[in-house]
Amino acid sequence: MAGGERQLGGGDGVAEGTSVPRVALVTGASRLLGGFLVTRLAQNPDIERVIAVDSLIPSKDMLRRMGRAEFVRADIRNPLVGKVVRQAEVDTVVHTAMLTRVPRGSSRAAMKDANVIGAMQLFAVCQKSPSVRRVVLKSTSAVYGSTSKDPAKFTEEMSARRRPAGAYARDSIEVEGYARGLARRRPDLALSILRLAPIVGPRLNGTIGRYVTTPVVPTVAGRDARFQLLHEHDALGALERAALTGPAGTFNIAGDGVVMLSQAIRRLGRIAMPIPSALFHGAGRSAMGPIMRSYTQEQPEYFQFGCGLDTTRMRTELGFEPSWTTAEALADLARAARAAPLPTDGLVDRVERVLLDVVAPRGWAKGDA
Repeated sequence: MAGGERQLGGGDGVAEGTSVPRVALVTGASRLLGGFLVTRLAQNPDIERVIAVDSLIPSKDMLRRMGRAEFVRADIRNPLVGKVVRQAEVDTVVHTAMLTRVPRGSSRAAMKDANVIGAMQLFAVCQKSPSVRRVVLKSTSAVYGSTSKDPAKFTEEMSARRRPAGAYARDSIEVEGYARGLARRRPDLALSILRLAPIVGPRLNGTIGRYVTTPVVPTVAGRDARFQLLHEHDALGALERAALTGPAGTFNIAGDGVVMLSQAIRRLGRIAMPIPSALFHGAGRSAMGPIMRSYTQEQPEYFQFGCGLDTTRMRTELGFEPSWTTAEALADLARAARAAPLPTDGLVDRVERVLLDVVAPRGWAKGDA
């Protein structure tokens, strides 16, 4: 379904007879994905209590959408979270609070502390709480990395061909490891790890969306990355399904099909600017200004090679069927991006001058033959 507009907070429903949580706790509730997941769970009358946790207070609009859900302002490293889990007898924990980049004015060490140490302490609380029977971890396909030696599709048993360079990917790998340690120590607990493909959509417009909607898109000459994307509606639906049914296992979550980077740029009406691979990080960032400079280390690698996912287990074990293919998700992003400024001749000329200044040898003058 690509044509009609959908409410991000609207539920898809659950199969009749499926056991649902009695008390669910969701971390990262001030962010769109976590907040809308809280909204969906709060709309389910079979769930007695929904507890939203974050160190930041959600927007007034998000708090209104959460309805009957209870918001607790706390860092997951704070002992208060353990007290909440024990006193409320939480049986389902959904962990979505992962920083994807170093916060402004902070450091890489602070990011790792929030991601890895925070997850360790949350999992320790789950391990010690007998009421907790299900844990859902929102992870990322970035754990597979992006290289020229990658398979056409990664299955869940595969790992990165080369250790990912980016902080978010490395943190996600560590957090997954601690989550699996929790499952080994608590075999009665169902652990679901969802490796989400890059998310695009009108509201949850992530890295890929910002990249391909830039008026002039720097690309690596001779490369055409394969993008397999996930619509924001399906990202939310997969998390909801895991929270409600909770089958143990690791699942790749992505829409069907792939779109080449060159196709994505054409469909969005943008202009590709091919540059040599060795200059992609420096010249590309200069051409795109603050947008490109804000990308983390693993993201330019993804723009160069992409990543494909095998989603068989998503369908056969998790029982989730995405409503949007990769092409349809991109089309929905294109509709939302129509108001964005399109490239002009002047802009293209300015970008060309920036690239020439970087690529041209020193002392080379315009007009020299």
